[in-house]
Amino acid sequence: MTEQTLSADGKAAPVPADAGDAGYDKALKPRHVNMIAIGGAIGTGLFLGAGGRLAQAGPALAIVYAVCGLFAFFVVRSLGELILYRPSSGAFVSYAREFMGEKGAFVAGWMHFLNWSTTGIADITAIALYAHFWSFFTPIPQWVLALIALAVVLALNMVSVKLFGEMEFWFAIIKVAALVTFMGIGIFLLVTQQPIDGQVPGFSLLSDHGGIFPAGVLPMVLIVQGVVFAYASVELVGVAAGETENPRKIMPKAINSIMWRIGIFYVGSVVLLAMLMPWSSYSKSESPFVTVLSHVGVPQAGNVMNLVVLTAALSSLNSGLYSTGRILRSMSLAGSAPKFTGVMNKNHVPYGGILLTSAVCVVGVGLNAVVPSQAFEIVLNFAAIGILGTWAIIVLSHLLFVRKAKLGEVERPSYRLPFSPYTEIATLIFLVAVVVLMGFDEVGRITLYCLPAIALALVAGWFGVRKRINMDVFEKTKL
Repeated sequence: MTEQTLSADGKAAPVPADAGDAGYDKALKPRHVNMIAIGGAIGTGLFLGAGGRLAQAGPALAIVYAVCGLFAFFVVRSLGELILYRPSSGAFVSYAREFMGEKGAFVAGWMHFLNWSTTGIADITAIALYAHFWSFFTPIPQWVLALIALAVVLALNMVSVKLFGEMEFWFAIIKVAALVTFMGIGIFLLVTQQPIDGQVPGFSLLSDHGGIFPAGVLPMVLIVQGVVFAYASVELVGVAAGETENPRKIMPKAINSIMWRIGIFYVGSVVLLAMLMPWSSYSKSESPFVTVLSHVGVPQAGNVMNLVVLTAALSSLNSGLYSTGRILRSMSLAGSAPKFTGVMNKNHVPYGGILLTSAVCVVGVGLNAVVPSQAFEIVLNFAAIGILGTWAIIVLSHLLFVRKAKLGEVERPSYRLPFSPYTEIATLIFLVAVVVLMGFDEVGRITLYCLPAIALALVAGWFGVRKRINMDVFEKTKL
C-alpha cells in the first residue's frame, strides 16, 4: 500500500510514490542541503549584476531585491510544502504530474531543461570570461576554456550525489565568506566614518544624491525582470529532497533560512553599497564590491572577487547538471523524455539526463567559438522563459494541491505557505507582470519573440511522446 496520512474528514488519504524516486542514495546531509539553499539564493546576479542596476535605479534597487526576494520565497515555500507532503527527486515535475496531469509534468520538465541547459551555456561562457581576467589564461581561446569547464564539472557530477553535495557546500562557503567579509569591511568604514574618495559614508549619501529614487520610479520597475533572474536557483533545494536523509525535518529549516539570507545578503548589501559610495559611482562593467574595495585600497580586490564570481558560475553549472539529470529521469519513467535519460550508473547517478544537458552546453561551446562576444546574451533570453515557466508551474501545482486538501483528498502538512490561496494568486500575477515588463527592454523583447517557437516546440513534443506516456508512474512503487 502507499504511504498514508489522515485527510480532513479523518479518513486515510493515500500519498502516491513516484517511480522516478527509486534507486537514489540518501547521501545529502543537512549541511549540504543548507548550503544548497544558500547557493541557490546567492549568485552572480548579486556579485556582478548589482553594479549596473545600482547605476540604473540607485538605492531603490534594495526595494526591488526585497520585493522580488519575497515572491521568490513564496515560490520556494510553496515547493517546500509539497516536499513535506511527498519528498521527490522529480520535485515540481512530480507534483505537476500528480495535480496537473502528465501534460503539466511535460511542460514543467522541459521548461526546467530549457532554463538550465541554456543557463549552463551562460555559465561556461562566464567561466571562460572570468578566467581571461588573469593573464595566464588570456592566450587560451574562450571556447577551449568553456569546454574544459564543462568537462570538469560533468566528470565530477557523474561520481556521486555526495560529491555534488560537497562541491556545493564549499562553493557556497566561498560565496558567503566573501559577502560576510565585504559587509564587515563596509560596516567598519561606515561606523568609523572613513572617507572614500573624499566622501564620508552614511545616510547622507542617499539624501545628497537624489534620495531613494534618484532616477524616478520607472527605472526601478524596469529592472525587476533582471532581479528576478538573480534568484533563479532557489527552487533547486526541492530537487535535493529526494536524496536527503529525513527531508521532512531538514527542508523547513533550509527553506525558511532563504528569507533572512535574501534580506541580509541582497537587501543589506545594496543598502550598504549605497551608503559607502554615491550610487552613480557604480557601473555594469565592474562588480560593485570591487568598486568599493579598490577605492579604499584593498590589495588584490579584483582578483579575489573574480575568484568568487568564477566560483558562483561553477556552482550554477554544477547545480544545473544535477537538477536536470533528476528531473529528466522522472520524466523518462513516465515516457515524456528519452529512455536513455532514465538510466543510472553504478553510483546511482542518472547520467543519461546529465549527458543530454551537457550535449546542449556543447552547443554553447560552439557559440563561444563563433560569436564569443554575443554568446552570453543569446542564451539568457531562453533561460528567462524557462525560469518564469518553472516558477509558475510550482505555484500552480501548490494551488491545486490546496484545492484537493480542501476537498479532503489530501492532507496538508503543518509546514504551510502562509495566506494561501491569496499568496499563490499574487505570485502568479507578479510573474505575469515580469513577462510584460520584459517587453519594455530590447533584450527582453527578443525573449518574448521566442515564446511562440517555444510553445510550438512543446506542442510538437507532446504529440511526439503522448502515445508512450505511462499514466501509472505513481503505481509502480506501491507495495
